[in-house]
Amino acid sequence: MITDADHWRSRDLAVLWHPCTQMREHPDMLPLVPIARGEGAWLIAQDGRRYLDAVSSWWTNLFGHSEPRIAAAIAAQAGQLEQVMLAGFSHEPAVNLAERLLAIAPRETARPPLAKVFYADNGSAGVEVALKMAFHWFHNRGQPQRRKFVALENGYHGETLGALAVGDVPLYRRVYAPLLAEALFAPSPDAYLAAPGESAAARAERAAVALGELFASHDGEICALILEPRVQCAGGMRMHDPVYLKRARDLCDAHGVLLIADEIATGFGRTGTLFACEQAAIQPDLLCLSKGLTGGFLPLAAVLATQDIYDGFLDASRERAFLHSHSYTGNPLACAAALASLDIFESDAVLARNRDTAAHMAALAAPLCDLANVADVRQAGMIVAFELTHGGDRHTPFDPARRVGLHAYRAALARGVVLRPLGDIVYWMPPYCVTPDQLASLADTTRSAIEEATA
Repeated sequence: MITDADHWRSRDLAVLWHPCTQMREHPDMLPLVPIARGEGAWLIAQDGRRYLDAVSSWWTNLFGHSEPRIAAAIAAQAGQLEQVMLAGFSHEPAVNLAERLLAIAPRETARPPLAKVFYADNGSAGVEVALKMAFHWFHNRGQPQRRKFVALENGYHGETLGALAVGDVPLYRRVYAPLLAEALFAPSPDAYLAAPGESAAARAERAAVALGELFASHDGEICALILEPRVQCAGGMRMHDPVYLKRARDLCDAHGVLLIADEIATGFGRTGTLFACEQAAIQPDLLCLSKGLTGGFLPLAAVLATQDIYDGFLDASRERAFLHSHSYTGNPLACAAALASLDIFESDAVLARNRDTAAHMAALAAPLCDLANVADVRQAGMIVAFELTHGGDRHTPFDPARRVGLHAYRAALARGVVLRPLGDIVYWMPPYCVTPDQLASLADTTRSAIEEATA
């Protein structure tokens, strides 16, 4: 008998090409799960099975699926204005959202605040905007030789060619390397790479020294440093001490380099503060936001820039203008969703509640440190990661052919939990509405999935 789920799987595989997927693994090795609807932290499949969305649907969903306040805001906006080009036109949701983002953006008292917002369609597009702005700003200042970007080893900033050029995850980058602009890569401050007995802060300081040496060796050639504050997400949820951000900010100032903070995944409360930059009390020159910006409802990105950068494009010459554009730039529906999301932050004391949830996650994750094949358990706010290695030895990864992470994913899925891994790293990044009972079930399932996958 053919079930509804089987029916949808068959139709899907006949026409769809899925992202970040080796399609040959469907339908056998990588089970395809047709989803009918979402409800809070749950995804409900076509066959009625419920799955705890422990990864927030690629880190986008903040307050739960089908959150009624965001849904209502989108519906109300759809009855007024669904889309208008933002070139030569404006609309209330775009202006309101820009004002509110600038009001809550990271700020240093001694530095002029971020002052302008440029919208894009998604995270990768937002990174492209920031990279082009940085280079073009120096070009307009008569410094076209400043064309190099510095990024961090193991960093990830998106899949478009400009974003890939400043990424260092081989799985995504390697095949496209001949197409990519040259970038310089500085050692990651990743605390997992600390020497025996070395603290996370000391590791970060050591990486900052190497960054300074790189800046010095290319002095006058670099336009910007781009980094993911606190957590290199797609690189394996690798985490670093906030002191690195302070050192990076100081080095950028000393060498006249712009600092681009990619908070696409870490922004809006994921790491314990509204923005991860706040944990080092720094302010970037360009701030990239997306994913949770709309609460997970619609694609939207925002790049926040300083007044100085904005002023660098003002001229009688059209060629000195920033002519980058997207058809759906500042889409009213997406802006309405983002405004509703910000309203929830204000009305529900989200950050305070998240701190309590993070403490509960820490308590549930701690016992998993004792599993034989867990080398590290690390946490930043509501992100927890489990590094799986042979015998728990940091220097002995599993043979990639074993596909340990994939087996853990399948084992968890069979138990009703979505734990999509990053290689052999399993992680939790649940919606903020997750309950203590759901977290307890998540911890039990994670233990079982790791034990099964590493047996």
